[in-house]
Amino acid sequence: MYHVYILASRRYGTLYIGVTNNLQTRIEQHRIGLGSEFVKKYAVHRLVYVEPYENAEDAIRREKQLKKWNRDWKIRLIEQDNLEWGDLAHLLT
Repeated sequence: MYHVYILASRRYGTLYIGVTNNLQTRIEQHRIGLGSEFVKKYAVHRLVYVEPYENAEDAIRREKQLKKWNRDWKIRLIEQDNLEWGDLAHLLT
């Protein structure tokens, strides 16, 4: 299973889009400052959006698509399922 995910520094804050085949481990890495200098520099640790995919190609295609979207579209996508921008990491355990 692969996941495309969006992290935020806070509500309407800095966004980061990534893809992984182990979401829980990847989120833990981000939170301890590993894996992305951007995430570390801007403290982008709140998991606010996740999409599952069965294969890597589809997940990577979606990640690239989302990275090209304008900010307003990304915000609307997050708020469709997570209006309060709550941290979804608790759902991973």
